[in-house]
Amino acid sequence: MAVDVVILGLGYVGLPLAREATLAGMSVIGFDVNKELVAALNAGRSHVDDLSDGDIVQMMESGFRATSDESEIAAAKAAVICVPTPLFEEGGPDLGAVQSATEAVARNLQPGMLVVLESTTYPGTTDELVRPILEASGLIAGKDFHLAFSPERIDPGNKEFGPRNTPKVVGGHTPACTEAAAALYGRFVDTVVRTKGTREAETAKLLENTYRHVNIALVNEMAKFCHRLGIDLWDVIRAASSKPFGFQAFYPGPGVGGHCIPIDPNYLSHNVRVRLGYPFRFVELAQEINATMPAYVARRAQNILNEAGLATTGANILLLGVTYKANIADERESPAVPLARDLSGLGAKISYHDPFVEEWRPGVGVMRVDDLEASVASADLVILVQHHRGYDADQLAAKAKRFFDTRGVTRTDDAIRL
Repeated sequence: MAVDVVILGLGYVGLPLAREATLAGMSVIGFDVNKELVAALNAGRSHVDDLSDGDIVQMMESGFRATSDESEIAAAKAAVICVPTPLFEEGGPDLGAVQSATEAVARNLQPGMLVVLESTTYPGTTDELVRPILEASGLIAGKDFHLAFSPERIDPGNKEFGPRNTPKVVGGHTPACTEAAAALYGRFVDTVVRTKGTREAETAKLLENTYRHVNIALVNEMAKFCHRLGIDLWDVIRAASSKPFGFQAFYPGPGVGGHCIPIDPNYLSHNVRVRLGYPFRFVELAQEINATMPAYVARRAQNILNEAGLATTGANILLLGVTYKANIADERESPAVPLARDLSGLGAKISYHDPFVEEWRPGVGVMRVDDLEASVASADLVILVQHHRGYDADQLAAKAKRFFDTRGVTRTDDAIRL
């Protein structure tokens, strides 16, 4: 029996996508090589922030199921690849998961099938890596099967925009491929935006995140010199935001995290260096600035303690919020990790509180605390790294001996802001 779509990779991107398609009445199979994850999903247990166990049960009742049997791909009319694309240590993109997923599709590719890559990557991946693997089956893209790229736009924890009401960009290997992908997503996404081809769709995703990366770096750099000049940058941003045109507010912080901002622009930078032989200077400078923010926060923490007559060595420092984003459990690329390491390197004793993280392993010794107010009151320094909704920052700052707000949310003189 034909299945409307098989989604390869059931993480933060693939699983919400599968749910939206299932809710639209489509027949959906989820494929993942992680057999424990597959078993958990089939038992009705979720592993992503945006979906509850109840959501998974609802999906199952609507016909969704997860599998690790790649032969089931052959029964699908469309295959959507949503696997991770991390970076190698030298900065280049690791497309091992994309290659493995594409090979699994190629072994089960059928005439007339639509194959869509959603994993963020450098321009040209769909045509230069994915297409040759698929065409090794003997079928030709644009003739025997459809091939397209559609960048994922999942924003974990966003209650306003999800897979349905976030416009979906699609670009096909041929115009007919674009229309096939648009028809698929049009069944469960409100708005589909077509591009000229796969490279334009791939680059659109990188432009989105590079735009954010560069602007965050701008305000992070401003935070450093505004502090030295005695200027309240948060008040500056508030004032600038009153302009109804030509300005969008970005805010400084202890560093950037998640998969998108600290990683995606590097795909573009790496691609420019390899193909054109020169650097993408904006991206590389932004990466340099944003990567220094945890160390900058650690130095500010050291200065705060020193000004109070305390040494950083042996000081008890409490980190509040260690995820990369507020109100979710996702720790990917969280700036709290290098911050904890930098503080530990200065001799501090680190503890943390986070309602979403039961166990945290940043690579140095840390202690989890459960009694938030007592721990805040006893610490030599409290650093608000992530502002979860459960934290009343002003109230906590009033209880703390010293409260360092890296998110600019406090409105009290009891806090020291970044």
